[in-house]
Amino acid sequence: MNGVNEIRSAFLQYFGKHGHEQIASSPLVPRNDPTLMFTNAGMVQFKNVFTGLESRPYNRAATSQKCVRAGGKHNDLDNVGYTARHHTFFEMLGNFSFGDYFKENAIELAWNLITKEFGLPKDKLLVTVYHTDEDAANFWKSIAGLPDDRIIRIATSDNFWAMGDTGPCGPCSEIFYDHGDHVWGGPPGSLEEDGDRFIEIWNLVFMQFEQMPGGERVELPRPSIDTGMGLERVAAVLQGVHNNYDIDLFRQLIRASVDVIGAPITDETVASHRVIADHLRATAFLIADGVLPSNEGRGYVLRRIMRRAMRHAKLLGAREPVIYKLLPTLIGEMGRAYPELGRAEALISETLQLEEKRFLVTLDRGLSLLNDATQSMHAGDKLDGETAFKLYDTYGFPLDLTQDALRARDIHVDLTGFQDAMARQKAEARASWAGSGEVSDETVYFGIRERLGATEFLGYDTETAEGQVAAIVVNGKEVESAAEGQEASVVLNQTPFYGESGGQVGDMGVLKAEGVTFNVSSTQKVAGGLFVHRGQVSRGTLGVGAALELIVDHGRRSNIRANHSATHLLHEGLREVLGTHVAQKGSLVSPERLRFDFSHPKPMDDAELAEVERLANEIVLQNAPVETRLMAVDDAIAMGAMALFGEKYGDEVRVVSMGQANEGDKKGKTFSVELCGGTHVRGTGDIGLVHVLSESAVGAGVRRIEALTGSAARAYLQEQDARVRRIAASLKVGAAEIADRVDGLLEERRKLERELADARRKLALAGDGGSAAPAPKQLGDVAFLGRVLEGVPARELKAVVDGMKQGLGSGVVAVVAVDDGKASVVVGVTDDLTSKINAVDLVRAAAEAIGGKGGGGRPDMAQAGGPDGDKAELAISAVEKLLAA
Repeated sequence: MNGVNEIRSAFLQYFGKHGHEQIASSPLVPRNDPTLMFTNAGMVQFKNVFTGLESRPYNRAATSQKCVRAGGKHNDLDNVGYTARHHTFFEMLGNFSFGDYFKENAIELAWNLITKEFGLPKDKLLVTVYHTDEDAANFWKSIAGLPDDRIIRIATSDNFWAMGDTGPCGPCSEIFYDHGDHVWGGPPGSLEEDGDRFIEIWNLVFMQFEQMPGGERVELPRPSIDTGMGLERVAAVLQGVHNNYDIDLFRQLIRASVDVIGAPITDETVASHRVIADHLRATAFLIADGVLPSNEGRGYVLRRIMRRAMRHAKLLGAREPVIYKLLPTLIGEMGRAYPELGRAEALISETLQLEEKRFLVTLDRGLSLLNDATQSMHAGDKLDGETAFKLYDTYGFPLDLTQDALRARDIHVDLTGFQDAMARQKAEARASWAGSGEVSDETVYFGIRERLGATEFLGYDTETAEGQVAAIVVNGKEVESAAEGQEASVVLNQTPFYGESGGQVGDMGVLKAEGVTFNVSSTQKVAGGLFVHRGQVSRGTLGVGAALELIVDHGRRSNIRANHSATHLLHEGLREVLGTHVAQKGSLVSPERLRFDFSHPKPMDDAELAEVERLANEIVLQNAPVETRLMAVDDAIAMGAMALFGEKYGDEVRVVSMGQANEGDKKGKTFSVELCGGTHVRGTGDIGLVHVLSESAVGAGVRRIEALTGSAARAYLQEQDARVRRIAASLKVGAAEIADRVDGLLEERRKLERELADARRKLALAGDGGSAAPAPKQLGDVAFLGRVLEGVPARELKAVVDGMKQGLGSGVVAVVAVDDGKASVVVGVTDDLTSKINAVDLVRAAAEAIGGKGGGGRPDMAQAGGPDGDKAELAISAVEKLLAA
């Protein structure tokens, strides 16, 4: 029962038997505490339960929580590998009571677990209590039978826990294990307490009070319990070792490190192997929880961890990427307890390879320059800040790496000089940007971006979180607060709201706290990574520094995700059907519909559109997972990933893959692979359905598809189905017979129109009464026949004129048809007269009489029109006058 996995399971099962709900570890990026960079304790996910902001369907819980301490005030990074118990990543076992049991039960549960279940000898255990906590001391005596000399009273804040300056707080009781007098160190509270003989393995927090403003503490109506036991520490005790890196889990990781790198364990290499083993865990779990390496925020801390491990691999002799080769061992050890490792294996592996490949180039170059700069320096000297900044700014060699590389030689860095150089560079960048012609409204955001850094985007993994207001902008100026009813733009330290970019619209939703509500109407990404939430304060006053609950409009985001993923499927479908010349030329991804512009020289026919839609929906039906990887942009494009139009890419890109092709040249391969920073569905089945609405021209060589997905597509098709049913009912046929019935009706209509036109022509030729044809006029040596007709469509006039010409034999015919106040005129000239009479000249004279201009045709037949139908007789007279002249 001493293996890490067995200990974890035994702990959870033990508390499960005692009525505790077994809760999965929360992500390493806290969703409910904007002040934390990473989850660093088991109670973080229950913070709002303890403060009363949230309720759960259980009042007892037990967890094994993933934790990272490598940034901010909880930063153990520099000690990792050189001490017995410092880690960047660790697991915290904990049991929690939310107003249920309190001190007595907590102590009893803890004592029975470690002495009966885990079998630790009682004489090796001692505890601490807060110096005024008589209840805890008495319970330890009565339950555990501990004598007074093994119940140590501590008067400092080390044994009094507080969530903050105000809020829940209470005394602690820590359980220590005595490793024996062969290890130097004294009990807690003694002068030798920093030694390694007495090691804390479990901390019980008795959440008993509420700290009020002004310093007063009042009893909580429902006191609670929060405990934390370091899994690695208790595993070391149970496995009879003094160093956490000697437990089974780390032995396996270090053995893999030795095998892959080929450097055996020695006094000189052991620290490097430990660093690699520890940092591999932190790296893998952070990437699995959505953190990717970057130059700011959480991504920067991850990059520091990764590069520190990679530098130690280089110290051990690695000349190519090796850290990723240890990943299968880690998943084998921890993947069962944390299946997210297996799900993210491809992303973790490729991210490690990419980062290490690039870093090895940076490291070789940076170390060479650093050696040149420090070759004459000695222990205790300081490297000047300008040189350190040049290494960072010009050669990409981070400051902490410079410090770590000089550590063995006891050479330090002039941090003040480094910061001065950094400040000068920012000032120059600000001056350069201010003159770049950007809109003045953006100037304020550039300053905020420079001061605060980029906004941490959490929205790939969650739609709710907590964030802290970092800046408020009203009318282009920073302010400290925005009042109820005021329009404002809010910048947060972290956000799940997607900022409009890459064709995807920004998110909407709400930011709220007690007494305050801010409705987000749009989210934009400005100034290189600053997310700006635009909207209105609908309740209370919103101030800088406020902690808010951030809630993205879930339904809207879901529709956007489906539409965005569908554009990828349509893009590949178009390439499969039309050819690889198809490239994206623009897009709009909104919650209502999607629009996709692409290069293609001609319209698509119905069969091509249907085939594109079929291919897209086949991938939807696969319900294939949508996978995201981080890669170098050149590597991504080389493997076939398509870049999206209008997107700006850095050195590293997100590569989104979905579906498996079932046919064609790509059969058995990934269907769609694209570079994309947008949000997507988790599985293609979440798209629901893809339905193409239309295909049209945008410009020369560019076509546009508009489509619907999911519920919008289903609603549209239901409406279409209802229309079909109504039409079928009106036609008194089944739905399948509608097309044939409509074709028949159209043919009947065409037949009737032909018969009607023939009847009108005969009527026109016959005269007003239909009994005899009108007699022509003789204008000189030319016979002329002119008529004004009512109710004859303009399109039938030429047929009427042809008939009248045949009846006339030789001469000129002019017919004016009046319809809805407008007039159409056609003039015909028999073939024997076209050499001296032109129908075009005649029709233009007629057109002028009815208010028209021009007219055209051939010498034997011409047509024109005009707006004055009441002057139809004047048009006939105009032709007569021209012939008589």
